Amino acid sequence: MGESTVISWTGKTWNPWVGCLKVSPGCDNCYMYRDRRRYGQDGAAIRRTAPATFNAPTKWPRSLIFTCSWSDFFLAQADDWRPKAWGIIERTPQHTYQILTKRATRMLSWSQEHGWPDHCWAGVSVESGKYLHRRDVLRQVPAQHRFLSLEPLLEDLGELNLEGIGAVIVGGESVPGFRPMGLEWTKDVRDQCIAAGVFFHFKQSAGPRSGQGRLLDGRLWDGWPQTNGVATVGINDHE
Repeated sequence: MGESTVISWTGKTWNPWVGCLKVSPGCDNCYMYRDRRRYGQDGAAIRRTAPATFNAPTKWPRSLIFTCSWSDFFLAQADDWRPKAWGIIERTPQHTYQILTKRATRMLSWSQEHGWPDHCWAGVSVESGKYLHRRDVLRQVPAQHRFLSLEPLLEDLGELNLEGIGAVIVGGESVPGFRPMGLEWTKDVRDQCIAAGVFFHFKQSAGPRSGQGRLLDGRLWDGWPQTNGVATVGINDHE
């Protein structure tokens, strides 16, 4: 829940609220529910965090920030808190915020009403072909930078059509009883990213814990664009 993180594609995490509700099969083994159980908490219990956590980005040096790693920024239950959190985002343009959601239509509606600052990346999670419509909604968000998180990747997605997308993250589940992820699916996504000039980040293979199997064809793929002067999380090439 705090600022430190082992997530390879970001620098810090910020959770103005915690807790979430499952909306699709990609949520089934979400790490947030597991981690909150370790603290004796219910992952579906949604609450605003303490002021020090809620306001933390105002105290941080320039950072790459995954927003709502233990929730969803566009969760309906957070509607009363989101305007204040958005105000913090707007007041801290030194940061680069990565806002990732499964609630793509709510993100689009918010962006149409409030705009979308250039220091925010807009992203959606897509775990299977059934949910590629989230990508199509994402393209309508007036963000300068958009990304896809194919985590957990549960099937071969075929031809992706990456028009309007700046970066793609691929990862498998990292829990006991994980669902398998075919490396051939991942390589196909990588090859499409290379062909489209889109940054590709391979987070991990599927396995019982975080961070295992980060190599693909014998190397790391840690691509992420540099935005707002924030250092990238890894190499920026496509080769």
